[in-house]
Amino acid sequence: MNKIFVQDLLGWLDQQLQPALFQDYAPNGLQVQGKAEIKKVITGVTASARLLQIAADKGADAVLVHHGWFWKGENPCVVGSKYHRMQLAIRHGLNIIGYHLPLDAHPEWGNNAQLARILGLIPDRAEDGSGQPVVFGRGGLIWSGTLPPGLRTLGDLGAQIESALERHPLLIGNSEQPLQRIAWCTGGAQGMFEEAIARGVDVYLTGEASEQVYHQAMESGVAYIGAGHHATERYGVQALGQAVAARFGLDVEFVDLPNPV
Repeated sequence: MNKIFVQDLLGWLDQQLQPALFQDYAPNGLQVQGKAEIKKVITGVTASARLLQIAADKGADAVLVHHGWFWKGENPCVVGSKYHRMQLAIRHGLNIIGYHLPLDAHPEWGNNAQLARILGLIPDRAEDGSGQPVVFGRGGLIWSGTLPPGLRTLGDLGAQIESALERHPLLIGNSEQPLQRIAWCTGGAQGMFEEAIARGVDVYLTGEASEQVYHQAMESGVAYIGAGHHATERYGVQALGQAVAARFGLDVEFVDLPNPV
């Protein structure tokens, strides 16, 4: 199995994901320095203490996640859970690498792209011949498209999501409601529902829901689906890990730690 310097991996990741283009809520890239060389990488959705312990037990040199640390507005003091996580990382020499919005948005490995692949959604594509997805909303983080043949109602789409994501989704709307146009943004994007409504879609799919989205759905006639923050964001970091393995010949392993939220 190959090994590379951590800076070589970081340089390639930054080149591919372009974090400088995003106004994010947390730092992207290397968040905690570990070993200088990397042979084994554990990927996961969130850099939790449990994921770090598993990475240490498996002899990993780096942990690559979507949800890293040091979020905007959080208590900066290294106490409690933050202390325990950092202690695990430093003790075992783990490089903690996180990419948040850049991984949501990437046209091939991103969470939106991968959720579309998993569910069979057909993204709208730019008419300039580039093949790039059509995006809108804050930060260009919402994708739009059409449902695949065979999915005609909210109930059909809910059943497809439950089968593919292995999670029962929250459906707001009539199960017999006909659907054709869909907008989606993985994770906690319930605050973008109004932008999806204004786009003229039939249904909006994201990870979480807030109280007000029920009323927005009922009053607009646009169906709403909350399919799980973790559940909708498992696939981007897996795809990114596979790309890392293919590019550098590293041992990359995805660890899924299911989360009911």
